[in-house]
Amino acid sequence: MKSAPLVGTNASPASLSPASPSSASPTTRVRVGNSTIGGREIFIAAGPCAIESTEQMEAIASTLGPAPIQALRGGIYKPRTSPYDFQGIGGEGFEILRQVRQHHGLPVVTEVMAVSQIEALSEEVDMLQVGSRNMQNFDLLKALGQANRPVLLKRGLAATLEEFVMAAEYIASHGNPNIVLCERGIRSFDNYTRNVLDLGGVVALKTLTHLPVIVDPSHAAGRRELVPSLARAAIAAGADGLILECHPRPDESISDAQQSLSLEATTDLIESLRPLAEAVDRSIALPIFQPKRAPQQAPECTSERTPERALLVA
Repeated sequence: MKSAPLVGTNASPASLSPASPSSASPTTRVRVGNSTIGGREIFIAAGPCAIESTEQMEAIASTLGPAPIQALRGGIYKPRTSPYDFQGIGGEGFEILRQVRQHHGLPVVTEVMAVSQIEALSEEVDMLQVGSRNMQNFDLLKALGQANRPVLLKRGLAATLEEFVMAAEYIASHGNPNIVLCERGIRSFDNYTRNVLDLGGVVALKTLTHLPVIVDPSHAAGRRELVPSLARAAIAAGADGLILECHPRPDESISDAQQSLSLEATTDLIESLRPLAEAVDRSIALPIFQPKRAPQQAPECTSERTPERALLVA
């Protein structure tokens, strides 16, 4: 395997970020808003494949924030196999991201498809995702190396581990050490599942690199009934977190409906991870959900109260 001096496990201390691995902490910790990936706590991001409306995102944030999740996911730009499929709501999504992020205090992860999108997205989100199709878009990787946001790098659908690690090295070599790897399944001859989740690759990546590794069981399975078991298996295999697809009404989702969990199923999945996390010396983070509410005013006295009662209430 080619040398990866910046993201490999033998990276020199001088080349790493301040939160780089030490003998006591072999995984670099990457800050995403007010959350951390790579520590003892399992990181969970959840949301729709594609953002559709403010109401959709508000429902997800208000339901899953207390579950808890540590970040919202959702795309406003969507690379699709067919040019005639829904490509995302584009610029309309900026205001939705802004409102939900400010209201709920949850970090936001969204996909960036082009160099020209980086600056605008960086102002509205906390983490930029490189999708599977762009894992070897080297111009994009170089530009993200100069961005001021952490990068979630998804494995290409037919990429080797070496190609995956070297894609991360492109980002790091251009100045950005805040990278999280995401295993999302690789293509196989069997079409029963959308992809094959490479948990052996997750274990291998933890020995090949000091970067945090999370898993996307939704894209790996392509079938919602398989997602919970794959998610639990990923945590058991040592993944630092999960990124899940969910929707208030999964069957009505514009994109990837068949692999989207309901909000209730997502909450149940997160709860089921607690004993498993403890078994591998990890934990589920406390909620960071802090919606901003208007201050409540003291109730006014009504004419039905007697003067004496009104004074007591006041």
